[in-house]
Amino acid sequence: MSILPIAAALLLAAVPAQHTPPDANTAARFNELVEAHDQWRLTVYPEYALRRGIEDRAGELTDRTLAGIHKRQAWSERFLGELREVDPTRLSAADARDHFLLARELQLGVDGFRFHAWMIPVDGRWGPHSQIAQMGELATFADLDDYESYLKRLAGVPGSLLGTMEVMRAGVEAGVVPPKVTVLQVPLQVRAVRTQLRDTLRRPFARMPKSIAEADRARLVAEFETRLDPIDTVLTEFEAFFANDYLPACRESIAATDMRDGAAWYAHQLRVHTTTEMSAKEIHETGLAEVARIRAEMMQVIARTDWYAADPARAAMPETERFAAFIAFLRSDPRFYCSTPEELLARYRDVCKRIDPKLPALFGTLPRLTYGIREIPRFMAPTQTTAYYQPGSPQRAEPGYFYANTYALDQRPTYEFIPLSLHEAVPGHHFQIALAQELTGVREFRKDFDSTAFTEGWALYAERLGIEMGFFDDPYDDFGRLLYEMWRSCRLVVDPGMHAFGWSRDRAIDFMKANTALSELNIVNEVDRYIGWPGQACGYKIGELTIRRLRSEAEEALGARFDIRRFHDAVLLDGPVPLDLLERNIAEWISEEKRRIAAQG
Repeated sequence: MSILPIAAALLLAAVPAQHTPPDANTAARFNELVEAHDQWRLTVYPEYALRRGIEDRAGELTDRTLAGIHKRQAWSERFLGELREVDPTRLSAADARDHFLLARELQLGVDGFRFHAWMIPVDGRWGPHSQIAQMGELATFADLDDYESYLKRLAGVPGSLLGTMEVMRAGVEAGVVPPKVTVLQVPLQVRAVRTQLRDTLRRPFARMPKSIAEADRARLVAEFETRLDPIDTVLTEFEAFFANDYLPACRESIAATDMRDGAAWYAHQLRVHTTTEMSAKEIHETGLAEVARIRAEMMQVIARTDWYAADPARAAMPETERFAAFIAFLRSDPRFYCSTPEELLARYRDVCKRIDPKLPALFGTLPRLTYGIREIPRFMAPTQTTAYYQPGSPQRAEPGYFYANTYALDQRPTYEFIPLSLHEAVPGHHFQIALAQELTGVREFRKDFDSTAFTEGWALYAERLGIEMGFFDDPYDDFGRLLYEMWRSCRLVVDPGMHAFGWSRDRAIDFMKANTALSELNIVNEVDRYIGWPGQACGYKIGELTIRRLRSEAEEALGARFDIRRFHDAVLLDGPVPLDLLERNIAEWISEEKRRIAAQG
């Protein structure tokens, strides 16, 4: 069955209204299809199944070959056709919503496949080498079966890596390759992985549980040793292929629009990541307006600092000159920097422990899953962003982790620590993702629905909640908050600037330097990230602006009876959703709150 390209109306359409009572046969068919989709995901993505606590295929890896990719795509197209045959107006309201979401996600995937970006499986931040290096960390090792499965996964690594290389070679032949500037460091990353391979992958064997017999321990370690040479051999081949064949074939241009059918691909990427129909021009203009607004707030905060008070001449400086002088001060004063990686990680842990007690005042529902803070692996730190979050697994009793970058400590200012912790840990990514994972009575695909605008928009909104928690009384910390908001607003300017309006990489870097206090290293890494992942960075601010607007609408509609804890539950407890569905959810919640309040008198 052929699948037509997605219509713009589908993305913004409301969940279909019911015209007839729910039909039992239609509901049964829909349930059958949803179950088939879930089982398919568990089968073709065994790592995902393992995170869900399902160990039937724990020793397997996802098929990364061209054949595997095309097989999954063919299945998605067939399944979408069957799903479209189910009339959502014959379903209950909840099922109609799930039908809309599942069809939307699948349709976007089908539409995006034709742009062949899947032929670029490696960028400067992630690739098979980084996944290999973390295989010993992103799994539970509680019994003998866990170790047996780990050895089987390691045995599958050479074939998986060869499959990735097959896809990359096809990309070279098709002219679908990344901008060279975004992957220049990959060979060095692979070399670092190879250098540390034995120590990195052997870590689980240093903490084997006592329940494993001594004879099994010796056998497991011996088998582990046999797995290393084949992995190193293929990693060596991968490094040589990347340096000698792939890099020379990568393109010098940076714009998504320079790829085949690039303008349509970039529009598709914006649609995927913002879950809106906003054009590149609308996003760009929104960013410019936000940059101007935040810049004005930044100047007000600078006037509250001891730096400003120390020299009366600073008040007379032109605004641009004063801003530049303040940024130079921030980048050079040692009080804003840690001296060791251990100190940096300890400071982050301290911030997070100060946040935790503030959460019950703002949220009616708290996640049960805990989280920790780890150092970003050093082999990938130089080209990695400031931090990222790695979800845990409630089913496997694995906590989530906030990974912080300890490379180049003179580029990691302490005034970033509070907003970054709010974003990556709580009440940002860990809080939102763990709550979604713990939802009951919700279909599994809803718990990890792919909505950049929701997940990243929420995390950016969470940074602002630090105001209500009382964390930004210090003007330098408050400037750090504004710095992070400015950073995400600049993304709305430079991402479409580079991909739709002809901006050079240097122009994007200069714009970020002129408007943020981010270190030069962070700015360069960030701009290269936007080059390599078009559109994704636009989801943050678009999502945050939407959530803030919805809160304002709720506060205005409910007045003194507005309950922030109930509002946050309304946002989070339906799982991640596209922004149009979030708007519908909050509109319905406001109506329900009005009825509840009226009933209470």
